[in-house]
Parts: sequence; C-alpha cells; structure tokens
Amino acid sequence: MTKATRTQVAIIGAGPSGLLLGQLLYKAGIDAIILERQTGDYVLSRIRAGVLEQVCIDLLDEAGVGQRMHAEGLVHSGFDLLFKGERHRIDMNQLTGGKNVMVYGQTEVTRDLMEARAALGLPTVYEANNVQVHEFETNKPRVTYEKDGVTHTIECDFIAGCDGFHGVCRASAPKDKIREYEKVYPFGWLGLLSDTPPVHHELIYANSPRGFALCSQRSKTRSRYYLQVPLTDKVEDWSDEAFWDELRNRLDPEARAQLVTGPSIE
Repeated sequence: MTKATRTQVAIIGAGPSGLLLGQLLYKAGIDAIILERQTGDYVLSRIRAGVLEQVCIDLLDEAGVGQRMHAEGLVHSGFDLLFKGERHRIDMNQLTGGKNVMVYGQTEVTRDLMEARAALGLPTVYEANNVQVHEFETNKPRVTYEKDGVTHTIECDFIAGCDGFHGVCRASAPKDKIREYEKVYPFGWLGLLSDTPPVHHELIYANSPRGFALCSQRSKTRSRYYLQVPLTDKVEDWSDEAFWDELRNRLDPEARAQLVTGPSIE
C-alpha cells in the first residue's frame, strides 16, 4: 500500500536545523513536512552544544520561539583567556557593538521548536523508516519513506537535507557535487558533563604547557569541560578523577580553588 502527499518543502531531519527551517517556512507562508527516523524522545535525549551566538539568538526570536530562551538562558558578554597562568577578559559586547552569546542547551532549543510546531499542528513524522530522496535534480523531486508498514510518497518543490553528515541526503548527492573542506588536528578532545556549578560565570579558554582546556557550562548547575588529549587516548583510559586532576593542572590558582568536581553524566 502506498500513500501520496503533496507539500512545498520536504525537510529530512527533525533536529534543531530542520525544526527551525520548518518554523521559518511557516512564518513565510510555505508548507513543509518534516521526516525524522528517530522518536521525538530520542531526539531530545541527544546532548549537544550549549552556547548560542547572537545571530542564532536573533533567528530564534524571528521564528517566534525565543521566550523560554530569554527567561532561562544565561547571557554572556565576554570570556576569559588564560595564558601563562594569568586570565585576560575579552569584552565581547563592547568589541562587537553590543553582541552577546547565550548559554542555552541545544536540547532546550529543540524542545522549544518541537513544542511550537506541535502547537501549530504542523506535520512531523517521527520513526520514518527507509527514507529515500528521488529526482532531486529535477523540478519534480520526491521523498519516500515507510511508516507502520505503509510506503509513503511526498511530492514537493524542494528537499531540504537537515539530517547531518551521516544522513541520507548527503549520501544521495552525486560525489562530483560535493566539495569538502577539512582541517585535521593532531590531537583529540575529551569532554565531561557534570551536574556541578561552573567554575566561573563566563567561559575560560586555558592555554597551558600540558595542553588546552575549556571551562564551559550548560546552566548555573551543570558544567561542561574539555581537555586536549592525544589522538591515541580512549574514553575508557580516563576516570572522572583523572579528568578533574588534569583539569586542575591546566587552570590558574583562582579557578582551581573554585572548581567543584563530581561524577560525570556524559
């Protein structure tokens, strides 16, 4: 059994990019259907970046989903650079003519977009299996997918691939149409997320002889830290205690004294 549907834009991927595109298209009076191979709960379980730049803040406001972000997010007008044991604050707000960043997790952005779309009754299909794009280089592209034993076809004017590097859209594009730009560094990043208060009210980027460290945050009670490590290191090589000890060694005395440690949640 096959069911056919018509829309203007078929969006593949219900992460923040696909959902935001869907919201902006709705604001512009353009119909769209979003397909996602995972469940909505799974999408919300993915822990991703937590700092929004000004252009992203403005775009979420334009999409009409910025209310909770402004109520719960943490505005940062600067950050600290740590060199040779000394911290130097960069006043980003002053240097950029009033721009800031917002600490507000990608999970929360996704939740706001999902709830806004559901409240408007706009179509999002979760657990869409075997999604395939067809004839996307013509003026009559279409998308097929399977759901509950039924094959569905979406005829559309445009297909928006918002399903990431490993998604079906990128894999479907002709190789000669893809141009990659990549810079490979000779080290890796080891990240730790913990339900502990941040070491500082703004981010700290630390340069030390032992390697780089980043002190970031998700909220006033959740912290995110990163260490530069050799590419040969594996996650299982590092205990929580070893991570915290190494982080202390890369920070200045003031930050070391303020660091609150605890079990990792990721």
